[in-house]
Amino acid sequence: RIAEGLAYEQQPRFSPDGKRIAFVSDRGGGDNVWLMNVDGSDKRQLTKEDFRLLNQPSWSPDGRFIVAKKHFTTARSLGTGEVWLYHVSGGGGVQLVKRASEELQKELGEPIYAADGKSVFFTRNVTPGPIFEYAQNSYTDLFNIERYDMVTGETSTAVSGAGGSVRPTPSPDGKRIAFVRREAGKSKLYVKDLDSGVERKIYDTLDQDVQETWAVTGVYPNMAWTPDSGSVVFWAGGHIQRAKADGSGASVIPFAVNDTRVVIDATHPTVAVAPDRFSTKMPRWASMSPNGQSVLFETLGKLWIKPAAGGAARRLVTGDEAEMQLWPSWSRDGRSVVFIGWTDAGLGKVRTVAASGGAAKDVTTKPGHYSNPRFAPDGRTIVFESNRGGGLTAARGSENPGLYRIAAIGGTATRITKGGSEPQFGADGERLFFLSSEKGKRQLVSTDLNGQARRVHASGELVNDYQVSPDGRYVAFRQNYEAFVMPLLPGTQDVAVDTKKGALPVTRASGDGAAFIGWSHDGAQLHWSLGPTFFTVQTDALFRAAPEDDAPKFVAPTTGISLSMEVAADKPSGTVALTGARIVTMADAKGGIVDDGVIVIRGDRIVAIGPKASTPIPAGAKT
Repeated sequence: RIAEGLAYEQQPRFSPDGKRIAFVSDRGGGDNVWLMNVDGSDKRQLTKEDFRLLNQPSWSPDGRFIVAKKHFTTARSLGTGEVWLYHVSGGGGVQLVKRASEELQKELGEPIYAADGKSVFFTRNVTPGPIFEYAQNSYTDLFNIERYDMVTGETSTAVSGAGGSVRPTPSPDGKRIAFVRREAGKSKLYVKDLDSGVERKIYDTLDQDVQETWAVTGVYPNMAWTPDSGSVVFWAGGHIQRAKADGSGASVIPFAVNDTRVVIDATHPTVAVAPDRFSTKMPRWASMSPNGQSVLFETLGKLWIKPAAGGAARRLVTGDEAEMQLWPSWSRDGRSVVFIGWTDAGLGKVRTVAASGGAAKDVTTKPGHYSNPRFAPDGRTIVFESNRGGGLTAARGSENPGLYRIAAIGGTATRITKGGSEPQFGADGERLFFLSSEKGKRQLVSTDLNGQARRVHASGELVNDYQVSPDGRYVAFRQNYEAFVMPLLPGTQDVAVDTKKGALPVTRASGDGAAFIGWSHDGAQLHWSLGPTFFTVQTDALFRAAPEDDAPKFVAPTTGISLSMEVAADKPSGTVALTGARIVTMADAKGGIVDDGVIVIRGDRIVAIGPKASTPIPAGAKT
């Protein structure tokens, strides 16, 4: 064994002189390209990416450079690749093949040098459109093998055809290229003569490639030629195998490993089964009252108020037990709370309740799919988001989506914009801030209350929330599940959100993740929650007026207010019998399936399972 430990290491490639190995390892925290001697000594990390991770390294024929695939995600977890070049001595790398757009979700990868070092072969998903689709049709020309010219920078198609063309592997003599292609839905090994263009199938039963799904680390495992360019070595059927390039035969290369592996004991916490009481762990939309004395939050579908200094939480809204109460938000004077009341039958409505608690009042009269209500600074107007239904919710109430404003005492709602989300205000009620998306970036946008005079204030990749401070001086945002803050410019400057080298300073406020970020009423504090804990930082501590080299850096808080509550579990009463069912159990084949069966449930426990003829139904059971 030449590489060991808990790291996941893969895709080894010998250097041309046979003295070193390039491989992919996450021993540095994420997948990067590493180098080591063939005996495993002198392991060195070549690339040092912490987000755009790399794989599939390939040596240049002179051993001076390595090409690799760098992975880029989009707003989805899916993404694409680029081909990058690295000198073996280090450096940040040179981009060779750029992705077609920042929104592209189609795979590009498997780079490998040609024998003469003058070009690099790679695979590209060539189906139309930028959006990735699962279960793509592998009977079509799904993937092509392309060639990047190292001198001219031009890209051309090297191998294409129905069934796709993946895992390019050029021969050492430069005359042929081996690749994988689908034929009748099965993966086959082919060789193409690069001079004549003639293609020959040389092996018929490869393991299945992954053209239809996702192939971040390659569509098929690495292959290689023998030094004499006479055979291709590959993996299939659980063995390392060799197929002659002329198609005259294949054989298994015997290979076995006797090894001892270290297996870390898995953590198995004790979990009580259906306890009578439990502690809540995920309050949502927590926010501090303007006077700093109470925390408002949602748990178990209801709104709660808890003293910031400690004590028991109390229900805010009385009655309406069938209603879920969502997206609560304070008025800036602290006298009222606006929220969305929801029932599956009646859909949503914008409602308000006094901060002291009691019965809620309806603001809207038309049911809809509403979310994110906010008071204007003067408390006279409420803005909210109206969305489309369908899918898991009712389709009705979906007409005319967008951002709306309505008088806090009720009336007719007026649409401000046809798009956008999370409406909010800054220092005054003249401009409405909200979130929008364009070209894969999340934007902070503002308009007047008629949807005119649009300005873009900030934009960034992988940002999923912006919150403008009530004094208009800062904007907090969430990126990669952490809370950050940067100064906010009032004009039309679109500032790129960059946590490392942006145009404006950015401070990471959270230490271990953040959700539901928000501000105090005056912008002096930033709040967020993580699990059941509500955290607070002073805004002034995030930025120094004139920082010095030895000035202490901001340290994220590690303690906060616990919003967890112990509550009684909702346990049903009575007995229910499910009859006439075909029951599939975990018993053996002879007794595992019960036709015309009965399941008897008492309270929250299954007490009997079996055939109807032999399973009595208790008297009084609901069937």
